[in-house]
Amino acid sequence: MRIGSYEIHSIETGHFALDGGAMFGVVPKPLWEKSNPPDEKNRIALAARALLLIGNGRKILVDVGNGNKYGEKLTSIYKFDTAKFDLLSSLKRHNILPTDITDVILTHLHFDHAGGSTYNDNGEVKPTFPKARNYVQGEHLQAAKNPTERDRASFFNEDFMPLQSHGQLQQTEGEGDIFPGISVRIVHGHTTALQCPVITDGTTTLFYCADLMPTTSHVNLPWIMAYDLRPLVTLEEKRKILDQAVDERWILFFEHDPVTAAVRVMRTEKGIVVDSPVNI
Repeated sequence: MRIGSYEIHSIETGHFALDGGAMFGVVPKPLWEKSNPPDEKNRIALAARALLLIGNGRKILVDVGNGNKYGEKLTSIYKFDTAKFDLLSSLKRHNILPTDITDVILTHLHFDHAGGSTYNDNGEVKPTFPKARNYVQGEHLQAAKNPTERDRASFFNEDFMPLQSHGQLQQTEGEGDIFPGISVRIVHGHTTALQCPVITDGTTTLFYCADLMPTTSHVNLPWIMAYDLRPLVTLEEKRKILDQAVDERWILFFEHDPVTAAVRVMRTEKGIVVDSPVNI
């Protein structure tokens, strides 16, 4: 797909699993398990899908998945699986090496979005993309460095502190353009100051949902994760984005849906629902 001056590619970085109840909050299991069948530990399959943008002399990644530096305990808990593909092998299919990446837009610093930013090199954690500048909201960075007891388990310092120590972490402040044709929208329901990239040429627009709507199931307004710090804020943020997505025929890109990467949505008498998938 091309939007404006950018080639756009969906990048699969691997799969993992999270508790189905946590992923759907107050929605009863008999409803969510129809489209998201759980395993014997009540975990549902999830993708860790990134986006690659090539254009204007840049090679830009949006999020980087879980990475592969976690030990046996976390691998077992979260069912990390890179047997079929991982971040670097998926980039290689597009003839992209780690040294080719110029920029990384991190929506937020939870491990399933920022873990691939670094890797373990014989006990030393190093940046995966040595020439890249990594963009994260300054307000969110402070929240990640000082997490609450409720969300502490989602942040691992080794995912982002090496970026800062190597001078590769750029703090963004609020909404606006990061590059020509690429801006960010800020949402606060899931976590403080999560930035959702918007890629547009004035005709075609792609909205990177991140954890505002992690899967196509979450297009349904009340289907909100129990992980969200402010679920009622999430509800209103989703409503606003979905209304605009319908009215302007946006493409919604889903980071965690195990099957579907992108869709358009439509308004029906039952609310806003998935219209049709979009190939990326």
